[in-house]
Amino acid sequence: MTATSALHAPQLIANSEMLYLVWIPEDEDAVAALVPEGLSPRSDRAVYMNQYLVPNANQTSNGAEDVDGFGAYSLTYLGVDLDGLDTEAGVPARWWTHYFNSSEPMVRYAAERGVPATVGGHTEIEVTADNKVIATTSIDGKPIIRTTARVDDSPLTRGTGQLRYITRDPKTSEFVSGRYPFVMDSRGGFVVESLEFLDPEHDVYALRPASPLEVTFGFYSPDITFCYPGGEGPLGSFHGS
Repeated sequence: MTATSALHAPQLIANSEMLYLVWIPEDEDAVAALVPEGLSPRSDRAVYMNQYLVPNANQTSNGAEDVDGFGAYSLTYLGVDLDGLDTEAGVPARWWTHYFNSSEPMVRYAAERGVPATVGGHTEIEVTADNKVIATTSIDGKPIIRTTARVDDSPLTRGTGQLRYITRDPKTSEFVSGRYPFVMDSRGGFVVESLEFLDPEHDVYALRPASPLEVTFGFYSPDITFCYPGGEGPLGSFHGS
């Protein structure tokens, strides 16, 4: 694998299909142990997951790049909500623990920015005729996570804002704060029916939800546009505050 990417941040992703959840985990101690010293998990040990699809390379701002362009790809990433680092809008900062990507060039791009990116992941999202949304994440062809949710036929709702992810610079080991602005249209009536972690032998199983399932936030968007990453800076600096 080539060590570096020629792409410069930020990169724009347009019109992605996305299922995003936050939940309370079964094993709070295991979740807390995934957060490095210097950062603190929220008191409820909330876990987040994003399952999304970009089916066409021209949905990315690097679509014309022959070598390092992301191409069409799918991605599932997970991690832990952090305490004391909310955005101005009250959205918690988040720490990545897993990042399963189908695009090798995007893995290189993300890894350079401290994301624990691995290639070999594949995510599928199916929306059935009766408005059931089924998102399945596989690693090397083996399903490991499946989300089943329902939506309704109400008009789409426009949403805007920023998410914040904290990474560790692989060269300096310093924490970096990244802002990820988004504009999306989400489906109404969103209810999660089940969230299954299918492989107890995989280390992502540590993030499995408690029973009964308690989802604290979530949405399904057939059309979301965002920057990847957005504004970045050292944690605690003006740019990274």
